Amino acid sequence: MARKGRRATFEEKVFALRLLGGSMSPDRVAEALGVGRESVFRWKRQARAGGIEALRIKKAPGRPRRLTPGQEQTIKAVVRDVTPRQVLGTAVVLWTRALVAMVIAAWFGIDLSVTATGRLLRGLGLSPQRPAYAALRRDPAAITGWTTVAFPAICRRARRRGTVVLFADEMSMRVDHRCGTTWALVGQTPVVSAGAGRRSVKMFSAVGADGTLRYRLGHGAMDRWAFLGFCAQLLRTITGPIVLIVDGSSIHTARAVGDFVARTGGRLRLFFLPAYAPEVNPDEWVNQNVKARVARQAVADEHELAAAMHRSMRRLQKRPDIVRAFFADPHLAYISP
Repeated sequence: MARKGRRATFEEKVFALRLLGGSMSPDRVAEALGVGRESVFRWKRQARAGGIEALRIKKAPGRPRRLTPGQEQTIKAVVRDVTPRQVLGTAVVLWTRALVAMVIAAWFGIDLSVTATGRLLRGLGLSPQRPAYAALRRDPAAITGWTTVAFPAICRRARRRGTVVLFADEMSMRVDHRCGTTWALVGQTPVVSAGAGRRSVKMFSAVGADGTLRYRLGHGAMDRWAFLGFCAQLLRTITGPIVLIVDGSSIHTARAVGDFVARTGGRLRLFFLPAYAPEVNPDEWVNQNVKARVARQAVADEHELAAAMHRSMRRLQKRPDIVRAFFADPHLAYISP
């Protein structure tokens, strides 16, 4: 039955007309359905004028759209594909609702409020997001060449020789590195006691698609000598030839490193990733995993930091399934297990 304070359904209106057709008075029909007497007479008039279908509840049309469908799709393409710098000539490269409203006013002569612009963008399937930044000197052709030509050739030679292929990288983590969130009362920011200062721990690591993981921690400078120490550790702990894939930083391209590699008699070979393409190096996932876990522990000094990093890396060594899962990243699809 219909209740006062809401609209009656189509079925209830049809039922009311049937009751009227059965000689029940409008007052009794209204009482039976819990609606006003005027509603019953209105339904009767609507059915007489337009038939039973006229009783269906019609959605209010609302305010008409200010932009045509074509104009809306143009705005969607602009926000998706270009930056405000390219469109408006500003120094800003991130879209805001106000900037989109400026484009709409300049191109179509239609003034939309910031709120209406936000509704329009969400209706077009857009949302505010934190962008990923790519270096201006990044070379997409070189990245494509690496993933489709250079690396497959390295893998073919490595399989013939029984060579272990590892991706290596290094990172430095400071005692005051913080990330993550916690629960607290609204408006009351929690305080966590932790160490401070600029002291740091350096880490070299190397990872393979089969779950192999090696690392070396240190407190000294992150230079070519520290990298050579890590290379020497790899040669001691891994039997057979090793292919080590690194980025082109000066630590890896130093003459001392080249001389060391030459003295290994082919047991160690270095190959270099394209510049400004960290996403094609799976060891970046190792760094992110360690930082995310360690930063939540609020260490007091560099010694506690080193111990926490060691525990995190040992965990990954004992869980090669986690390491192999890093290679599921779409950017790493070019790497065969």
